[in-house]
Amino acid sequence: MSSNLFAASAETAQLDGLAGWAVGVMDALGGPGAAVIVGADNLFPPIPSELVLPLAGFSASQGVFSFGAALFWTTLGSVLGAIIVYAVGALIGRERTRAVVTRIPLVKASDFDRSEAWFAKHGSKAVLLGRMVPLFRSFISLPAGIERMGMVKFLVLTTIGSLIWNTIFVTAGYQLGENWHLVDGYAEILQKVVVVSIAIAFFAFVAVRLLSRRKVDRAGRRAR
Repeated sequence: MSSNLFAASAETAQLDGLAGWAVGVMDALGGPGAAVIVGADNLFPPIPSELVLPLAGFSASQGVFSFGAALFWTTLGSVLGAIIVYAVGALIGRERTRAVVTRIPLVKASDFDRSEAWFAKHGSKAVLLGRMVPLFRSFISLPAGIERMGMVKFLVLTTIGSLIWNTIFVTAGYQLGENWHLVDGYAEILQKVVVVSIAIAFFAFVAVRLLSRRKVDRAGRRAR
């Protein structure tokens, strides 16, 4: 069936460069190959999961592995990659971590700074929802490691967030088959929805806190 995958893949619109390499790895290694590719998204952020995840779904539709195996291996790759990034932050600290990040091609120090600020604001929610935002899904594990977030908590949040995100794109690739590349057109919209939802939730939380404080202040003044 693997030869069938490559034959079918050769007919798709964008099977060159990274896409061709990803299909080749999955064709040769099966599920573990999908885990390696998705895990690389954590270690080398310019590799977009919006590309490789639909390809994993496409590979499943061609019988290289089952749909369930595609979800298992891609999520395992996401979690293992996140653990490695977490360990880097925990072991070498903030300043050296930031210095390492600036040496990654196509990555800026500001990418790390924004992830750090987001983690400082949102904590656990940043780790969970950060799996669904470009670049943040790679970098959010760094401040989690630097701040030594509990490993069990980190693993649970990372697994849930990764599984949700992976399911969306693997399913899309599986359903679209050779038209898997059409997923990319909707990926940016979905990511914007996630970011906007986080912003709305944050401002709603702040508004509720401010209103509750005002009520407490008013009650205190009336009591006096």
